[in-house]
Amino acid sequence: MEESSASGLDSSMQDDGPALVKDVNVLLETERCEGISSGSRDEDFTLQNPGTNSTILEDNTKSNLCIAESKKKTSGLFFSDGKSRIDYVLVYRKSSSQSEKREIFERNIRAEGLLMEKEASLTNSDMIFLKLHAPWDVLCRYAELMNIRMPFRRKIFFMQRRHRFLSRMEKHINKFRGWLPRKPMKFDSVTLPDLEENESFTAPFSRSRIHHFIIHNKETFFNNATRSRIIHHILQRVKYEEGKNKMGLNRLLNNNSYEAAFPLHEGNYHSKNSIRTHGAENHRHLLYECWAWWGVWYKYQPLELIRRYFGEKIGLYFAWLGWYTGMLFPAALVGLCVFLYGVFTLDDCQVSKEICQSTEIIMCPICDQYCPYLRLSDSCIYAKVTHFFDNGATVFFAVFMAVWATVFLEFWKRRRAVLAYDWDLIDWEEEEDEVRPQFEAKYSKKERMNPISGKPEPYQAFTEKYSRLLVSASGIFFMILVVIAAVFGIVIYRVITVSTFAAFGWALIRNNSQVATTGTAVCINFCVIMLLNVLYEKVALLLTNLEQPRTESEWENSFTFKMFLFQFVNLNSSTFYIAFFLGRFTGRPGAYLRLINRWKLEECHPSGCLIDLCMQMGIIMVLKQTWNNVMELGYPLIQNWWTRRRLKREHSHIAKSSFPQWERDYNLQPMNANGLFDEYLEMILQFGFTTIFVAAFPLAPLLALLNNIIEIRLDAYKFVTQWRRPLPSQAKDIGIWYGILEGIGILSVITNAFVIAVTSDFIPRLVYAYKYGPCAGQGRAGEGCMMGYVNASLSVFRVSDFETRSQPRTNGSELFEEAVKYCRYRDYREPPDSAEPYSYTLQFWHVLAARLAFIIVFEHMVFAIKTLIAYLIPDLPKDLRDRMRREKYLIQETMYEAELERLQKEKNEKRRKKERTHHKEWP
Repeated sequence: MEESSASGLDSSMQDDGPALVKDVNVLLETERCEGISSGSRDEDFTLQNPGTNSTILEDNTKSNLCIAESKKKTSGLFFSDGKSRIDYVLVYRKSSSQSEKREIFERNIRAEGLLMEKEASLTNSDMIFLKLHAPWDVLCRYAELMNIRMPFRRKIFFMQRRHRFLSRMEKHINKFRGWLPRKPMKFDSVTLPDLEENESFTAPFSRSRIHHFIIHNKETFFNNATRSRIIHHILQRVKYEEGKNKMGLNRLLNNNSYEAAFPLHEGNYHSKNSIRTHGAENHRHLLYECWAWWGVWYKYQPLELIRRYFGEKIGLYFAWLGWYTGMLFPAALVGLCVFLYGVFTLDDCQVSKEICQSTEIIMCPICDQYCPYLRLSDSCIYAKVTHFFDNGATVFFAVFMAVWATVFLEFWKRRRAVLAYDWDLIDWEEEEDEVRPQFEAKYSKKERMNPISGKPEPYQAFTEKYSRLLVSASGIFFMILVVIAAVFGIVIYRVITVSTFAAFGWALIRNNSQVATTGTAVCINFCVIMLLNVLYEKVALLLTNLEQPRTESEWENSFTFKMFLFQFVNLNSSTFYIAFFLGRFTGRPGAYLRLINRWKLEECHPSGCLIDLCMQMGIIMVLKQTWNNVMELGYPLIQNWWTRRRLKREHSHIAKSSFPQWERDYNLQPMNANGLFDEYLEMILQFGFTTIFVAAFPLAPLLALLNNIIEIRLDAYKFVTQWRRPLPSQAKDIGIWYGILEGIGILSVITNAFVIAVTSDFIPRLVYAYKYGPCAGQGRAGEGCMMGYVNASLSVFRVSDFETRSQPRTNGSELFEEAVKYCRYRDYREPPDSAEPYSYTLQFWHVLAARLAFIIVFEHMVFAIKTLIAYLIPDLPKDLRDRMRREKYLIQETMYEAELERLQKEKNEKRRKKERTHHKEWP
């Protein structure tokens, strides 16, 4: 029926042909079902003998089957016969100019054994949906070619014999667990039985050994994801034109022969009935209820179901995201404790006390002319806020986060190995990538033999390849210079604005000019970051295409590296400036360093530069994550809403429920062109923000945790409800992103060492406590040893030594009742009356040496700990290694036993035949 309808429709299709054929088929089926129902009613009234009951039951069964078949037809998941499931859908326009290529392609599809059925769109007669179905023999043939692993025996696990003491301890632990809630974060496998994992050994499928595999139902033996993957594999190797490389669905999509290609979702994602009382209608509905619905935000993700529906590659992304989110819990908890430690020890902080009580210390103006003299006590609030982040626990937290990053990556390798085993990916090897059409078109005249496939393929000369790489590297360097130029512009803005805000008419702004400058600069910087991200994506595409990578995987890796590098530099450049350059190269009063000999460089706040770094990280992190979440969900929601509104306006006579599944899926948004790239990039950049400057902002892991809890459900909702079903594909790991994560982990150790040593006041306070404070030479350092630290960290400047362009417009008499003669500034310099005025003091050199020593010791110590942890944690858990060995042994034993059983059966059959022949010889 499928072939006849396909050939008939393929030869000549009128605008109303497919709809007419479908209507006729449905009408005939309806009449047949009605006839059976009426016949059964007549027999029920006329026949009163005992044989009637069986007849009635048979007819009722036939009637129920008809109803089930009609439901299948109207669901939009089957061909018009109600039996052949739709495994893949291609969409094209009849008016397309590529009809000849498409006809050849479809003829070759039919030659491969796939069944086809065409149907016109209900809303656009020019749009044709080509539905594909893979019969059992095609699935078996290609499953064997693709080495798809299928179940053949139930798993049997043997528990190792435990020591008596361990058994007793386990009994007590289980008794204690009985008092606790029954795992509220896990789903009830009784209520949701589809979430149970498949506990069967698997082996590569083989038609010659098909009797070894567990086949209860041929329709469900290959799940929908596997069926779609097999059909996509076929479509990628079908020719559409005579020629060596004129094949593949991707090329036809690129030249607009087809508008779209996608597997179908399994029906609606919502239902009027509760899943707990009526069960799930399909896997999509089950995914929505137990994963994408916001009410289950605290539940574990059903990874087995995600993998079964979307494939291993997407399942691995959500497994990594869930693992990362789970590992953020201890980091967020420790970071929150560090912050609370700063809050609770604020009253005991000697430094903040001295700053708040220093009403007699007059600070020099922080900008030219317009900034007034200030009392040190005016920065009391900023000193207290700084102590929340820069306290005695900061160094511990920096070491903890460096170790945490290593533990996270090492345990992820173990988790990935377990998933690879459970998902049958241990022995999976990625297929050799096809040559990109662009590469083939560019270098079709030069060929060489492929060492893997042994076939001739286009070849890129060595000199041309590296000349293109050189041009691409130059482009990357130029774009990094653009980022630096943008940061330079932000710096000039900060320098100019601080003077403007200091002369502002509003007292609140005037008195907090530096904070206002920092806040507005961060917001402007965020806008610049988002604008440059759009430019960087286009530049990365241009440079990657300029390189002409040979395969799709090479193109993807090159594009990934460029996009990460651009966005990482764009996002963190201003943060690096504030952390390591702000206030470090300003000079001193009377001899300021200036930009273009005009603008005085910005100074740190009297309470330090750490408050600026905290504001930068907090604002950027919150704004960027909020923006990403809004755009991720908002864009597809608005697009799908607009599509539904347009269809309702133009085709109001068609009920929404009458749209078949393929048309509803086509009206959804396609998955991003870059696949999971945007999802990974967002999380990797967040990981960088969480680890690189975490010593300055301990609340970063907490913000990341809250965002990721939302991110998981947001991504789930988007995949299940707003996007077309992506093609299920396999992957063993997260690819190039793991190497990037390791690089960020190494960079975080270096940056946190510099943040503690250079940005914070940890080292100056430590040097003062042991060398210059009241406890000098006693070998101890407490809050009592910090008395006099603020006065020792400030140098004296004579006001008469100001440059003319830096001289304040007021002499301070309106605030201090007399003209200011001396003011203080943050530095370690000699007073103006000394033999060498304004030269560095010995304390400055002690602090500098201590900072360098701390950086070296901290880095070596943390790297040693990271290396030791990575060495001690094996990549494969011991129980997994044992399970893999046992499975290999059992597979060999099972295959051997099954072969013996088959031989025994054949032997018995031959014996029976001989016995029958022997008995026939006797009369």
